[in-house]
Amino acid sequence: MKRYLYTHPNTINDTQAFTVRNEQEQALFTCQRDYGNRVKQALDRLLENKYFLTYKAYDKDQQPLFTCKKISRKGKIHFEAIDEKTKEKYTIGYDGWQRLIPDLVITNNDFVMKIHKEMEDWSTFEEDDRVIAKWKASLVDDVFQMELKISEEARIQNPAFYTVISQCVLYIGG
Repeated sequence: MKRYLYTHPNTINDTQAFTVRNEQEQALFTCQRDYGNRVKQALDRLLENKYFLTYKAYDKDQQPLFTCKKISRKGKIHFEAIDEKTKEKYTIGYDGWQRLIPDLVITNNDFVMKIHKEMEDWSTFEEDDRVIAKWKASLVDDVFQMELKISEEARIQNPAFYTVISQCVLYIGG
């Protein structure tokens, strides 16, 4: 599995860009929470910093790679991820609200991927009952050390895809 690392402050409302690096510690892309404007950011503080939720990934030239945002309609929550290069959209929804920690399902026209969320261990991304990627956040000295691993067998190899989704649905949640 290919390994990617980044750190994040121990706060969910941080908007500073963070750099995602590969195993050789080469900077690959940046990612950050984006509110769009200060009004949304101020309102979000009143709503526990979880209502206006968007993460964006940018390449080294600050060109957008992926975006993931929370969508709340009629009391139902889901997330939408967009590949900014191809404009391909992915819908992420909860599966099994009855459980304490429900699974999530990523869908588009071509495939279905499941996310099994774990609070203190690896959260896994699965296709056809095979783990194709995993993500983990470990709190070290009041900073989260995030680690992402992607299998060579994964249909999507772009770490920006997994990073923006992980930040939205695993780190912050709905």
